[in-house]
Amino acid sequence: MTGPGPGWPTEGPALIGVGIGPGDPSLVTLRAVQVLESADMVMTPSLSEASVGRAEAVVRDVAPGVTCERVVFVMEVDTDARSAALAEVVDRVVARLDGGERVAFATLGDPNVYSTFSSVAEGVASRRPAMNVSTVPGIMAFQELAARSGTVLVDGDERLVLVPAHREVGAITATALADPDTAVVVYKGGRRVAELAAGAEAEGRLHGAVLGELLGLPGERVVPLIDAVADGRPVTYLSTVIVPPHREGPAIGGPATGGAEPSAGGS
Repeated sequence: MTGPGPGWPTEGPALIGVGIGPGDPSLVTLRAVQVLESADMVMTPSLSEASVGRAEAVVRDVAPGVTCERVVFVMEVDTDARSAALAEVVDRVVARLDGGERVAFATLGDPNVYSTFSSVAEGVASRRPAMNVSTVPGIMAFQELAARSGTVLVDGDERLVLVPAHREVGAITATALADPDTAVVVYKGGRRVAELAAGAEAEGRLHGAVLGELLGLPGERVVPLIDAVADGRPVTYLSTVIVPPHREGPAIGGPATGGAEPSAGGS
């Protein structure tokens, strides 16, 4: 093991969750690249051992010389298979830490927000309470979507609510949509885009709402939410919806007006 690089403890093994942004390699932070390049092993999540996951593709673009180990996650919620897969991932991480390695775990977005890393970190902490575990923040999909669509999320006394919708469009989302001073950001709501649009329209907030999917990746799309519903195309799991606060007077920013071509840096 070589000397520690930026972000690592001065000696001994450690685990760092590294946020690598929404998918565009150009949005990976300098600190993230430094940690990836100085790790003994970079672990990347995937849906199968045979497939390169989105996080791994970004890592190989920004830090081509690193050694990656692919770990498999099961995405179905509340299943025995998911729990078993997580336990195996934790076993593999702990084994490397016990061998004295510095392990970086790469994750899309930010490792502290709806990330696979949080479950891994919890598992490692329960097995090795004294282990040094930390994170490097990453740009989140909703930040990229706001920038790409020209949407100012919040200003003044406005509020921001971030919710997932992979299970349902729940009461928290409905309550937030009913408050015109609250920006609503919905993650993982691809199968519920029509329901989200209907809820926004019922509160007079459909205008300005925008959808982004696969940001920085092949197949990327940034469109007004109403257009995403109208064209009827399936929306992927990696989707984000922004419903900005209702504002009187001249608009601050503005919604996207059409589809976006895949980013030149996407991988």
